[in-house]
Amino acid sequence: MSPAPLVARGELLDALVDEVQDADARSRFVVVDGAAGVGKTAVLRELAARLDAAEPRPRVRQVSAVPWETSRPWEIAHQCFPEIDVADGRTLPERIAGSNGPSVTAVLIDDAQDADADSLRVLASTVRRHRDSKIAVVCIRRVLPAGSIESHDILDRAADTRFVVEPLGSHNVAELAALRGVILSPSSAAHLTAHTGGRPKQVSALLSELPGHMWTGVRPELPAPEYVQASVRAALSESSAETLRLVQAVAVLDGARPVSTVCEVAEIDDPSAALDLAEALGLVLVRRRSGVTLLECPDGMIRAAVLATMSRTGVADVHRAAASAESDPADRLAHRAEAALLPEPHMAGELESLAAERARTGEWATAARLFMLSSRASGDAGLREDRLVRGVDALIGAGDVRGASDYIAEIESLHETPSRNAVLGYLAILRGRPQEADARLTRAWQLVRTRHDRDVAAVICHRQVLHNLARCDGGALVYWADRAVELVGSDHPTAVEAQAIRGLGLAGTGRVAEALASYEDLWGQAGTGAVGQRVQMGAGWLHLATDSVELARSELEAAAPTDFLGGSTRIALWANAWLARTYFVTGEWDAALRIVGRASDLADSSGAALIVPLLQWTAMQIHALRGDWDAAAASSRRGESGARDYEIMRVPTALGRAAISEARADYAGVLRALSPLTQQWAHADVSEPGFWAWPDVYANALIVEGRLDEADAFLTPHEARVAERGHRSAHARLACARGRWHGATGDMDSARASFEDALDSLMPLPLVYDRARVNYAYGQTLRRAGKRREADVVVTAARDDYLSLGATTYVRRCDRELKAGGVHAILKDRPHNALTPQEDAVSTLVATGLTNREVAAELFLSVKTVQFHLTRVYAKLGVRSRSELAAARASESTPP
Repeated sequence: MSPAPLVARGELLDALVDEVQDADARSRFVVVDGAAGVGKTAVLRELAARLDAAEPRPRVRQVSAVPWETSRPWEIAHQCFPEIDVADGRTLPERIAGSNGPSVTAVLIDDAQDADADSLRVLASTVRRHRDSKIAVVCIRRVLPAGSIESHDILDRAADTRFVVEPLGSHNVAELAALRGVILSPSSAAHLTAHTGGRPKQVSALLSELPGHMWTGVRPELPAPEYVQASVRAALSESSAETLRLVQAVAVLDGARPVSTVCEVAEIDDPSAALDLAEALGLVLVRRRSGVTLLECPDGMIRAAVLATMSRTGVADVHRAAASAESDPADRLAHRAEAALLPEPHMAGELESLAAERARTGEWATAARLFMLSSRASGDAGLREDRLVRGVDALIGAGDVRGASDYIAEIESLHETPSRNAVLGYLAILRGRPQEADARLTRAWQLVRTRHDRDVAAVICHRQVLHNLARCDGGALVYWADRAVELVGSDHPTAVEAQAIRGLGLAGTGRVAEALASYEDLWGQAGTGAVGQRVQMGAGWLHLATDSVELARSELEAAAPTDFLGGSTRIALWANAWLARTYFVTGEWDAALRIVGRASDLADSSGAALIVPLLQWTAMQIHALRGDWDAAAASSRRGESGARDYEIMRVPTALGRAAISEARADYAGVLRALSPLTQQWAHADVSEPGFWAWPDVYANALIVEGRLDEADAFLTPHEARVAERGHRSAHARLACARGRWHGATGDMDSARASFEDALDSLMPLPLVYDRARVNYAYGQTLRRAGKRREADVVVTAARDDYLSLGATTYVRRCDRELKAGGVHAILKDRPHNALTPQEDAVSTLVATGLTNREVAAELFLSVKTVQFHLTRVYAKLGVRSRSELAAARASESTPP
């Protein structure tokens, strides 16, 4: 098997090269961790190649540790420095340091977990005691349980810097496959990634060993690579009879199961010896959760390799034993179905009934599994097709959009029915395809007989609810939710799910009190479990929009886990998106970014494209406010959407782009980004106070750009709506923009009143970012009006809040404001030709390459004022051009 091409390792390799080159000034000890097969050796090999081509070129000493030399003292040190006598370990660090020449020496150690402890100590001591010796030690280590061997602790203590070789994501796996000439669909890439754990070695092995047709159509049952199968067969040959039965039981049961269940299936009374051997051979993983010992396969490939050693009869026998041992009726029935090779109509009916029962409680993943088994066990073609459609529908409900997408061709080939069109429409919604969803759902409603197929009709109504949620059309959402209730009653699970979203539609049409009351009523019907997850998500979203931030946090945190008693990845993604926004407005930005990162990966792996822009909006804004422009651009690309996408995708994309432009003081860019939201389609729900905080941002940009009449005309209807709704934070944001407007028109008394009103409105709310934003605008307005001492106090308050958030972009702006205000400047005995604070601020920005217009936006001045200050700066400094000014300012900052 040829080595796997390096994919997605560029950033790590750049960092490692930097670490080695930095050793020219200070010796470094670097540890790189990674699981077996994740590509650590390939990274080290490529690092050596890059160092060989680097200028200046370091001396590279590359070695690999092996287990049978672990106990040989100084073995690795001798291999790295064969010219040095290693007999006396006490003086070895000094001799290694003294032997180095003028260039950096890079010591690269693969499989460092197997290196002898003496060598690791010596190398660590060399780096620690002789920081000027120009030595960089890079140790690649396979991840092992902490403390399992001594060298593990040495590496942990010695490391100056640590990196992790992460598994590949599904898009990286698709890229790796393409390099090997195999084109994978997103679903196949996600399936292969999940099976291999994203480890390049295993991915490459399967791509090489399996025929091309394995990667088309519905997800195949993937085997283990041949080298894994050989390793597992060898391990099983060393097993006792009890260990063999235990391992086979764990593999067939699939997933973490209580040790008592495994023992019952394997017919073992005392598992201690069998379990110890299975764990030592790496065939079983032991976990403890809530005081219960659970057993599972270490990964999907070991499971596949174990199953490959069993006969069909052997697998069926274990399934039958598991059917008696499992406690969950769904698991018992599923094992019975797995043991049967031929259609069994009676069992198919049992599976369908239980699947429908689990679907009614929102346990979509379990329902999907049971419906699929029911379809397979059906003898009648019509029943088989109907159950397949219901299974795919349940997959979508569980959030497995990629898995459901595998069945698109098969579903489209079936006879046209309302259910068939409804499931294709449902899938189109989650894939972010509004035109297709609309056509499918419209056709489903045309075909359904509402008097006779009330359950199917209610399902179509529910899909319309989701479709109109994504279209930001609250009126249509409420209409379809009410139709679902009319068809099947308010207690029906489909109607409860529709009502869990209905409150958002009510709020989107301004009926906020009614929306809040609807969730109070719904709690009793939803109860706990997976259906409760839907209600908590909807209520949390609404409470965030209505300024009940702490309540929103608790509800969204409860709805965010993906293992919510059989709950839905789809609902968890929505909850995570709004939880990230909750953390953003309260200033917990690191937590927000962690949520966005995890949820974005989950959205990518599940195929739920609809929610990606909503997640990336938060990341774009935080990165821009922190001045991390590369990360902001990456988030912008990841959250991209276009004019044909759902509104709930387009709105956060626009807001994210506007946030980046505003952080760059590009107010024309803000207006371009938000202009789609001024169109007719956004006048209702998208402009409803609380849901999308954009009108103040747009108005502020108009004011900074000097378009005061337009700003006034724009603000007036939004202010009227906010006053009618009584929305506190939206009022504060618009009052801030109005304060800017009053200041720009010269009415400082009204400006003060508006800004103070905004701050008073925010007082009881934990909205740190909004408070900082108001204070910053207030301070700029005061400073522009010549109220410099007052401005200094207000801008300092803004700076403190921005600093607590890590919003370095605005901390620097506040510093410029304070400097431009000149309150703390030393004015006594200042030379007549010295720059004033305002002139200094203008010239500093011009010297960085900004245009007069951009400087005016940054400092909230008119372009004419900037030109006036610049003319005086030129005269005082004796320069005639912007380039001469830049050179003059640069020379001022250059130390003598």
